[in-house]
Amino acid sequence: IFFLELAVAVLAFLFQDWVRDRFREFFESNIRSYRDDIDLQNLIDSLQKANQCCGAYGPEDWDLNIYFNCSGASYSREKCGVPFSCCVPDPAQKVVNTQCGYDVRTQLKSKWDESIFTKGCIQALEGWLPRNIYIVAGVFIAISLLQIFGIFLAKTLISDIEAVKAGHHF
Repeated sequence: IFFLELAVAVLAFLFQDWVRDRFREFFESNIRSYRDDIDLQNLIDSLQKANQCCGAYGPEDWDLNIYFNCSGASYSREKCGVPFSCCVPDPAQKVVNTQCGYDVRTQLKSKWDESIFTKGCIQALEGWLPRNIYIVAGVFIAISLLQIFGIFLAKTLISDIEAVKAGHHF
């Protein structure tokens, strides 16, 4: 398992474009089914709030969802909107306004910055990693050391068991 984790980390570094494409596909497919699964909805909302982002590459990505789509075929109240997690929080409000994203994409794009995050989540996550590379590396090293220590303990236990089986007592 240790070597598999190490290989995944190295491959993720070497094939960054492939990882980015998989993340984009993941995000876009989950935008399509945003209202279908509450757990998925909460995951996307958490990602968008924590990273102050909206959609995979921007708010326009929400056209992929039937409820937020701006086409004439949509009769949803959320038409041409975005989820509340895309909204810039108002520090004066104590309660989250879950309707803050309604009709926001009917406005001029130049006004979007006032009410919603316009940066895509892929761009936000690409910026997050370099800022937190030491934390990520530290966590990876700590997990690796724990696994190596576990391997050492397992080998020691095996040696002790074999010594007892052979009739040698420590």
